[in-house]
Amino acid sequence: MLLTISTTHTPATDLGYLLVKHPDRVQSFATTGGTAHVFYPQSDPDRCTVALLLEVDPVELARPAKGHHGFALGRYVNDRPYVASSLLAVALGKVFRSALNGTSRDRAELAATAIPLEIDVPAVPCRGGADLVERLFAPLGWTVATATAPLDPEFPDWGESPYVHLRLTGTLRLSVALNHLYVLLPVLDDAKHYWVSEDEVDKLLRAGDGWLGEHPERELIARRYLAGRRSLTQTALERLRSVDDQVDDATSDTEPAERRTPLVQLRKEAVLAALAETGATRVLDLGCGPGALLLALEADHRYTEIVGADVSSAALSIAERRLRFDRMSDRQRARISVLQSALTYHDDRLRGFDAAILMEVIEHVDEARLPALERAVFGHAAPGAVIVTTPNVEYNARYETLDGHRHDDHRFEWTRAEFAAWTARVAAAFGYTAELRPVGDLDADLGAPTQLALFRKA
Repeated sequence: MLLTISTTHTPATDLGYLLVKHPDRVQSFATTGGTAHVFYPQSDPDRCTVALLLEVDPVELARPAKGHHGFALGRYVNDRPYVASSLLAVALGKVFRSALNGTSRDRAELAATAIPLEIDVPAVPCRGGADLVERLFAPLGWTVATATAPLDPEFPDWGESPYVHLRLTGTLRLSVALNHLYVLLPVLDDAKHYWVSEDEVDKLLRAGDGWLGEHPERELIARRYLAGRRSLTQTALERLRSVDDQVDDATSDTEPAERRTPLVQLRKEAVLAALAETGATRVLDLGCGPGALLLALEADHRYTEIVGADVSSAALSIAERRLRFDRMSDRQRARISVLQSALTYHDDRLRGFDAAILMEVIEHVDEARLPALERAVFGHAAPGAVIVTTPNVEYNARYETLDGHRHDDHRFEWTRAEFAAWTARVAAAFGYTAELRPVGDLDADLGAPTQLALFRKA
């Protein structure tokens, strides 16, 4: 199995820093079913290409394993040693782990930057043909090119081979690109080489963070990734609905969805950028839910203490699993924690932090209870900065299929004027200054889909 990743970012050799693999060395790693080799066919300042070659051990692959194996000789007669599949996805996760997580000790800024990428996979089994490849990758911002060959050139009547040569080009963060591959290679294959259990849901949501919830084929992706197990698929989709608490941008009549960055990702990036401006090191994620933002905070080592708070114990349990609390060292666990707390009540545990984030939270509180939240957060907890995001109801006119609020649990959605009036009143009442920012595609008449307020202690 072979996969190559190329970039023309300048200097292109920074790709080695992002992957933590030196361009001048060939490195080998034992992985499931064989050995993964990493090397660089080209390493120049203008263009750099890394190759991941997975040598599959047929004997290891044929060893009995838990789960269904299809027909009796299925473990011995199959295409796995030659084509990209879940074996390659597992190798990606092991060999490029830090890059998948979006972290880089030497190039932290670059790890958070979209760079030009070209990905080439010579052979992928695709149960659905080239059309499925387009449906899966194009909505994520990739330009897709596929090529197929006859099943047998001597017998053209037999039709096309079920394999495609896949080429992807786009400008994305390397971590995002790797997570796309990690999830979608097994989805194209529609098979897994190992037994799928409940922890696969956590893997799917972790790798799909920021893009899967808004993908138009998310149900197909979840079903195939989870090997068709209905109960796991339903669990994954329910958790996705909880994590991605906004209307699907694909219902908008603006620019085609496949050419846009998902709103959930733009919102997260805007919040993280505002947070970085404050210089905070001790951070609260209030109403953290299942931990989507906590994952990004935990990956950034400028934050020395991170606390997620939510009223839902079930959501906090999901956050703990997504963050892999059970696998953290004592030092890591001392840096990040979650606690159950209602944001309309005073909680001394939330006092003394540099910054607090309320990302898509206030609209879930009854308007009559907002003064209690204001007193608890801005008055009692009184962090040095507060970042608030909430939907702009005016922009809802751009969503053709939307009838009502963007989410069933929203108690209200404000216009830009209403949000501006609220931020001005809260800032004056509790000794803050407030700056308003749009998030997402800006419409000249309706504004942006999300509105953000950055409060700072005066």
